[in-house]
Amino acid sequence: MSRPPSTTPRVPSNSAAPADPAGIAARRLAVFVVDSVTTRRRTLDEAFNEGVQRLQLTGLSPRDRGFARAIAIPSLRHYGRLLTLVEGYLEKPLPADAGRASTILVTAAAQLILLDSPSHAAVSMAVDVARRDASARRFDRLINAILRRIAADGKANYATLDPTLDCPDWLFARWRTHYGDDTARQILVASLVEPPLDLSVKTEPETWASTLTGVALPTGSVRVREAGRVEDLPGFADGAWWVQDAAAALPARLLAAQPGETVADLCAAPGGKTAQLIGAGARVVAVDASPKRMARLNDNLTRLGLTAETIVAEIEAFVVGREGTFDAVLLDAPCSATGTIRRHPDMLHLKQASDIAGLAPRQAAMLSAAVGLLKPGGRLVYATCSLEREEGEGVVEQVLAADARVVREPLTPAEAIERLALPPEAITAAGDLRTLPHHALGPDPVMVGLDGFYAARLRRI
Repeated sequence: MSRPPSTTPRVPSNSAAPADPAGIAARRLAVFVVDSVTTRRRTLDEAFNEGVQRLQLTGLSPRDRGFARAIAIPSLRHYGRLLTLVEGYLEKPLPADAGRASTILVTAAAQLILLDSPSHAAVSMAVDVARRDASARRFDRLINAILRRIAADGKANYATLDPTLDCPDWLFARWRTHYGDDTARQILVASLVEPPLDLSVKTEPETWASTLTGVALPTGSVRVREAGRVEDLPGFADGAWWVQDAAAALPARLLAAQPGETVADLCAAPGGKTAQLIGAGARVVAVDASPKRMARLNDNLTRLGLTAETIVAEIEAFVVGREGTFDAVLLDAPCSATGTIRRHPDMLHLKQASDIAGLAPRQAAMLSAAVGLLKPGGRLVYATCSLEREEGEGVVEQVLAADARVVREPLTPAEAIERLALPPEAITAAGDLRTLPHHALGPDPVMVGLDGFYAARLRRI
């Protein structure tokens, strides 16, 4: 994907004030976020928090904050096509000193093409945003003219653009190599669809599906079609459920923790898998290297009314003195997260090919250390939310070749169907689990779509 020239972030000359038109602050924040992600490699959350501070929008209402995200997320998800569309209306490229003019055009185009915003509001607000940018303000008339043309015929032109424009060339090329042309395109198209909200519930998924106007997936998760603010949903305050993609819930189910077992959940934050293991009746030790992430895990467990022993430590340090003491271990290793693009479209702009090469050795070291925690006969599930085989199959094969203490315990297609309610295509030839974003859990269209997850089941001998 091509990107506009990088710009140095600026403190705006004037901030949102009562006299500002309604909606202008949210649009300014969306522009800041998209510019920060695409030109400065900030995560979506980092950019959002920074934008609130730099634009002096700490008093922005929850509704406007939500509106800013509603603009920024599809702008990032479909950035390649939106930028190509915008550039097609320009007689010549914008100069390097145009500030955020290109991003203003992209976010306004997203409102017109993807959000069906009223054209007069999207256009006039974009011009207002430009006039508040010291470098972009001289392009206000051009922005007005371009957006009026996009409002007139932009949807038809956008429909002709190839979705691969939204994906970095290096990443799509990897998917084609690993999965073939047809599957790679299905992965990409599914990754660009806004996902529903998936929940893991403590009990009675059918009842909660009815309460939340959702559907109970055959895997046990509840999928909510139109959620709104998560904190406002029934059951949140009571700790009846937690947010967790249906695919992310599978590794803990594959581990099949039993009542009374001692289980280590490694790289445990934010705690969804920990909650699953506790719910199965296991005594859980949750380990994470980040104090900040562990604090979040503890907050989540408190809301859910669940208890686990929590330890902040690197895996290698945690293993010392605990060798051979666990019945089961779950390792959801840090990874490139390319399987979660549909929920985190900023990944399209943040990841580089070199990231994958750098992650695989660390993942193999973590898995090797985790094996040492197991009692003889103990089982381990290694998982990542990456679509890249170097981070999944490659890591497992490396450890199996180097460590005679552990063997693969393949998952059969019949077991996948009967116990995990997965389609047979979610099981690899070696017997590992690999969900892809376009996989379906049933004939209902709402059951289509999962995060890309890899999981292998191992056993210590």
